[in-house]
Amino acid sequence: MSVLKNRINKKKKANKQTGFGTNASNYGGRFINKDGSANVKKIGIPILERISWYHTMLNISGIKFMCIIFVFYLLVNFVFASLYCLIGVEHLNGIEPSAFVQNFGQAFFFSAQTFTTVGYGHISPVGFWASFVASIEALFGLLTFAIATGLFYGRFSKPKAHIKFSENAVIAPFQGGKALMFRMTPYKNTNLTEAEAKVNLGMIVEENGIEINRFFSLDLEYDKINALTLSWTIVHPITEDSPLYGFTEADFKKNNGEVIVFVKAFDEMFSNTVAISSSYMFSEIVYGAKFSQMFDDEDDTITVLDLSKLNTYHKVEL
Repeated sequence: MSVLKNRINKKKKANKQTGFGTNASNYGGRFINKDGSANVKKIGIPILERISWYHTMLNISGIKFMCIIFVFYLLVNFVFASLYCLIGVEHLNGIEPSAFVQNFGQAFFFSAQTFTTVGYGHISPVGFWASFVASIEALFGLLTFAIATGLFYGRFSKPKAHIKFSENAVIAPFQGGKALMFRMTPYKNTNLTEAEAKVNLGMIVEENGIEINRFFSLDLEYDKINALTLSWTIVHPITEDSPLYGFTEADFKKNNGEVIVFVKAFDEMFSNTVAISSSYMFSEIVYGAKFSQMFDDEDDTITVLDLSKLNTYHKVEL
C-alpha cells in the first residue's frame, strides 16, 4: 500500500477499535474481502485444529456441499464393498459368485442397502466376519445420516443476511459538494428491519517517520433506516471533517486505501439479527459517477426493484 503523507485531515480522530491493529507491516492487500470474510491466513498449528469443519460445511456453496455428500457416500460404500469382497462374496447369501466386476457390483449395492439401513433382504451376511462388517456399517450409516441431517438443518436454519453490495463505490455530487456512495439491496424475499451501517476508512500513513495503519470512522448521511426493502445508498458527505477531504481523482488512483463496511439488520423470519460486511479498495471507487435508479412503479400498483441495476452508474461532472 502506498503511504499517504499529509493527505489526512488532522482534525479527524482515528478509530482505534477496528480490531485490525496499527502495524503497517502486517497489511496483506486488503483487510476485508468482498464477500465479507477476513483476509487472514492462519498458520502455526495443524490444519485440523485451525479449521472448524462444521462451519466450513455450513458456509460452502450448495453445489459443493452436495458434491461432498455424494462423493463421501460413494467412497464409504466402495470401502465396505471392498471389505465384503476381501471376506468373500460367498459369505453374502443371495450372491452367486461370478466375475470380479459383478461380485464387486453386488457387494457395492449390498453395502449401500446396509449403509442406508434399507435392507431389501435378498442379500444377507453369513458368518462372523461378514455379519460383523455389516453391523459396523449399519452403525456407521446411522451416525453419518444423523450428522448429515444436522448439517442440512443447520444450512437451512442458519440466519443469513441476503444482501448484495454494489461492485463499486462512487464519488458523486452531493448537496453542492461531493460524497462517497455505495449501495446495497436485499435479493431474496426476506423482511429486514432496523438496518444499521458502520463504515471505516483504512489507510497506511506516515507519522514521525513510522508507517502505521490508521482507521477513521466515516460519518454517514443516514446510518440507520427502519426497513431495508428496496436499495439503500450509503452516503458519506466529503466535508472538511472527512478524512477524504481534498482528495482528487489522481489521489484515488495513485494511493491505496480501503473502505470497510459493516451492516446489520433484524430478520423477522428468523427473529434474529443478521450481519454482513464488505469493503471497497480505492481502485474500486469510481470518481465522478452517479448510481442509476434501481426501482420503478408498474402500472401504479407495485414497485419493481431491478437487481441487475445494482452496480449500474453513469459518469457525471464534479
